[in-house]
Amino acid sequence: MYTHILIATDGSELAGRAVTTGLELAKALGAKVTAVTATEPWTVMLSGEPAALQFPIEAYEKAASESADRVLAEANSQAQQIGLACGMVHVTDFPAEGIVETARSKGCDLIVMASHGRRGLSKLLLGSQTTRVLTMSPVPVLICR
Repeated sequence: MYTHILIATDGSELAGRAVTTGLELAKALGAKVTAVTATEPWTVMLSGEPAALQFPIEAYEKAASESADRVLAEANSQAQQIGLACGMVHVTDFPAEGIVETARSKGCDLIVMASHGRRGLSKLLLGSQTTRVLTMSPVPVLICR
């Protein structure tokens, strides 16, 4: 059925449930698994409030890298606990675009992700990045709530 599952995570509690679901599915299917997290480009941060301009790019990149390492290490730890190898990818891109491009470049045939991330305004609606992944993805997307 599915041979390579991409699990998108931002480290949130809901994304953690998607990681667990994706890993369990991969284990049941004998599928390969890759976890991805995305960091928005620095230029996005510049369009915000003036205070963002005082934040040095090096500090932003370092903090983003450390955060991504933590998020991916947690997914990898969960994978190891159930006996799976987990590839890890950190992309610097808008989340939806980074997720879809990673699925394409890695040859994934399913994307597993949460219904909304840290920026979700309503728990009743799909998040904007989830909606974008659904509309852009060339492969099926499993949304976890």
